[in-house]
Amino acid sequence: MPLTRRQFVALTAPAMMAFGSASPRFLAHAAEKSKQTGDEKILVVVQMSGGNDGLNTVVPFNNDEYFKARPKLAIPKSDVSKINDELGFHPAAKGLSDLLEQDRLAIVQGVGYPNPNLSHFESMDIWHTCLRKSDQRPDGWLGRAIDSIQVNEPLDIPALHFGNRKQPFALASLQHRVPSVKSLEQFRLELKQRESLSEIRNSVNAQRSQSSSLLDFVQTSTDTAIDVSERLKDVTKNYQTDVTYPESPLGAQLKTVAQLIDADLATRVYYVEIDGFDTHSQQAEAHASLLRQVGDSLSAFIADVNQHGHGDRVLALCFSEFGRRVAENASAGTDHGRAAPLFLAGNRVKSGLIGKMPSLEKLEEGDLKFHTDFREVYAGILENWLGTPSGEILHESYRPVNFLKA
Repeated sequence: MPLTRRQFVALTAPAMMAFGSASPRFLAHAAEKSKQTGDEKILVVVQMSGGNDGLNTVVPFNNDEYFKARPKLAIPKSDVSKINDELGFHPAAKGLSDLLEQDRLAIVQGVGYPNPNLSHFESMDIWHTCLRKSDQRPDGWLGRAIDSIQVNEPLDIPALHFGNRKQPFALASLQHRVPSVKSLEQFRLELKQRESLSEIRNSVNAQRSQSSSLLDFVQTSTDTAIDVSERLKDVTKNYQTDVTYPESPLGAQLKTVAQLIDADLATRVYYVEIDGFDTHSQQAEAHASLLRQVGDSLSAFIADVNQHGHGDRVLALCFSEFGRRVAENASAGTDHGRAAPLFLAGNRVKSGLIGKMPSLEKLEEGDLKFHTDFREVYAGILENWLGTPSGEILHESYRPVNFLKA
């Protein structure tokens, strides 16, 4: 029986409204594109917000200056998980230590940037955009990377952000809208009426008494939305893993990322974050808990994607907006600092230390001096992992850090 315009919209509205106003754009053809994936490299970003204390993450346990500067907070030599004869992991970062033993973790030391800003918001914006406040910053480095990748490899869901916080500026794009979702359940299509998916599919594909480009677009988008919804429903129903994730928001987010990677969505970048690293007072217990969450969640995630055959195509980047000062403060905490290590995890990384530990004797206003610009790390990721030129994305040419195995 032919459908009028009013009847057609009434039937399809529940499906479209469940996704929100952005649904036609980022869901169009997603089901079809997902069938074409398989070998594309994937980047998973873990943002450690607040300024992670690098000195108590990668500990210089044989350096007397470290213990002098931190009479209360220094990690005892007997407690560290040794990386070499000079450095070791905080005992709570067992997951990171395990990844290193598996040859799946690269530790890039002394990372920062010139004339650092020690404001959380401004420094994070610099990491996100590769520009300072005095420059125009309409988009982020990953947003520009997405735009670059899309030229030769059109993707309908090029990136996804998981979490309850505001979407990171790094994902801001001038050409594409990146969805932010709290959970996989939110991403699925939820009908607001009793009609089944098959009934709505039949309705939108039924003969119409009127024809228009708008209705054609809604018909195609709704049909595709149903395909994606059914696919994601199967993901949650059928996904199985022997890996145990920690019961934490970060663990849950990375488990969701692993599920979506296994669903072969045409998505190249996933972004998650964990907050709480601004440890100005009573740092010891809080920092240990945070490192345990990051290490255990990341270790579980890498194990999971390997169990499902995706280990060689996944790279995880863990970073924070700055490190902490060398000396502890009077509140048994640490204040905002400069250089710090960042971590790259996956089967393809050149496991171990990259670059030297900054000197604890030649400080800059009480802080470690950086020797590796974070944009050099980005250049390595863009050119050697995501396969896109880095110069325009980073607004300048940087020497890519070599973190991949030969």
